[in-house]
Parts: sequence; structure tokens; C-alpha cells
Amino acid sequence: QVQLQESGPDLVKPSQTLSLTCTVSGGSITANPYYWNWIRQPPGKGLEWIGYIGYSGISYYSPSLKSRTSISRDTSKNQFTLQLTSVTPEDTAVYFCARVGNWLYDYWGQGTQVTVSS
Repeated sequence: QVQLQESGPDLVKPSQTLSLTCTVSGGSITANPYYWNWIRQPPGKGLEWIGYIGYSGISYYSPSLKSRTSISRDTSKNQFTLQLTSVTPEDTAVYFCARVGNWLYDYWGQGTQVTVSS
């Protein structure tokens, strides 16, 4: 059974960098053909896809967030990390990590609330 767990600060100040880590157990982040995603849900809004890092290590980002987003991985720890720079209160959301396999979101983390506030 694959499990994903988000971790990171729950409060970030405006203009700073939001950094979250997703720790994966029960499956390797280098296994083909899986893609490891970050998704968020602002309060009162729908889900917004942020980007992914694939099994090969290649990342792809939402065009609307691309200029501020970086997703990397540590294969020795089976983790992947989201960094979102220059945050504003509009980046306040519940952040999820999730796996895509066979074109489906098949495993999700429980989500972590991140608030951007001074």
C-alpha cells in the first residue's frame, strides 16, 4: 500500500518561500510510470494542480505558477519537495501530494494547511 505524507511549516510570511515535503512509503518515486504531484485547495475554492515530478526526475508545472514553482526529489529518502517563492495570502491553501498512475490519481496524502500571513 502506497502512502504519502506532507510535511512543512503551517505558517509562512508574505514574500517568503513555501517549502513542503512529501514522504512516500510503499513504493519508489523512481518507479515507472508514476508521476508525483502537488495540488492545492484554497479556502472555498476548488483543487488547483501545481505541478509534478515524474519517475525520471523531469518536472512540469502549471503555467500560472511556473515562474514561482520548483519541484525536486531526494531518491535516497523517497521524498519530493515543493518550493513556491514570493508567496502572498492568495497562496493560503491546503496542499496535497498525490500520485498519478495509469492516468489516474490513485494515492493522496492527507493534506496540510499552509497559511500565508504576517
